Amino acid sequence: MEELLRTNDLVLISAVEAILAQAGLRIFVADAHASVMDGSLGMLPRRVMVAREAAAAARAALAEAGLEAELRASAARA
Repeated sequence: MEELLRTNDLVLISAVEAILAQAGLRIFVADAHASVMDGSLGMLPRRVMVAREAAAAARAALAEAGLEAELRASAARA
């Protein structure tokens, strides 16, 4: 799995999921239930993950949708 972005913004996560679903890609949101442990304050960001082989296509789809600034640097680019 490769991390695409890390955020507390549930609307952004929903938008990313919709964009990638339209492109035929599935995501996994890591740490989604961590807010229960921190008292629902939303202090712990959620990580949006995709399969490593889908990462390039996911990044391209999100960049095309204008969300390139939200993406984390990939391991290959870092």
